[in-house]
Amino acid sequence: MDMNAHLNMMDASNISRAVISYPTTDAHINAKEKEITVAKLYNKKTAEVIRHHRDRFIGAGVIPLAEEGEMLDELSRLLDVGFMAVSMATSYDGVYLDSEKFHPLFEKASDAGLPIFVHPTTIKPIGIETVKHPLLTPVIEFIFDTTMCIGKLITSGTLRGFPKLKFVFANFGGATSFVKDRYDSTYNMLLNLGYVQDLGKMPTEFLKQIYVDTSGTVSKSIIQCAIDTFGSDNILWGSDYPANKNVRASIDAVLDMNISDEKKAGIVGRNAERIFSGVKI
Repeated sequence: MDMNAHLNMMDASNISRAVISYPTTDAHINAKEKEITVAKLYNKKTAEVIRHHRDRFIGAGVIPLAEEGEMLDELSRLLDVGFMAVSMATSYDGVYLDSEKFHPLFEKASDAGLPIFVHPTTIKPIGIETVKHPLLTPVIEFIFDTTMCIGKLITSGTLRGFPKLKFVFANFGGATSFVKDRYDSTYNMLLNLGYVQDLGKMPTEFLKQIYVDTSGTVSKSIIQCAIDTFGSDNILWGSDYPANKNVRASIDAVLDMNISDEKKAGIVGRNAERIFSGVKI
């Protein structure tokens, strides 16, 4: 929204490069033509930012989802103009990322090594039919829509079917770290009863395929919990800017942790560098 302010924030916080990832859009609930128009407009403007500040920004493009052909065409255009990621929501009007409609997109993104940054849906997160509140919706319902999305990716076999696809979930992957133990114990019980399909391995093993970002947190205990769940190589520092104004504090929270310098360096930059080094554009 304000590129000078964004660059000044980065300089003040000693951030060399940033990913521009758009949270979500409600264009998908409107006419197909509007969704396509919104995606192309956003991608065009973001491409201009990347072109003028190629050494500072990496772009995550928006994909129109109404039609498979347009979805794949826009992804091809993103790669042609230098985008290195895709931005998606956890769900679209109740349709989560485990839906087979996304498989052609995932296949192409996987082949290109293109990471998919996933932000909780801001339109109709889980639970909003019961509670719609200016504080509780973003604090609780956003987080649990992310949690549900990851769960559905595991149980549907999507993560098993796309083992090389890089999902990067905001907000530490929701409440996943806090329910991970229940995944394996409950899965074993239900599998023995014949209530769930055999996933091929324990649910928590699929979590090692997922990347999460820190979304501006200053809590070392939450960061450590994410490390225990996903592994330090799969944690990316994230600013949550412009919603979060105290960006430097969230960097210092990582650097002040009682972990190795190698792990700190990975979280604040090298893990992201590794992910983007595999993008084929």
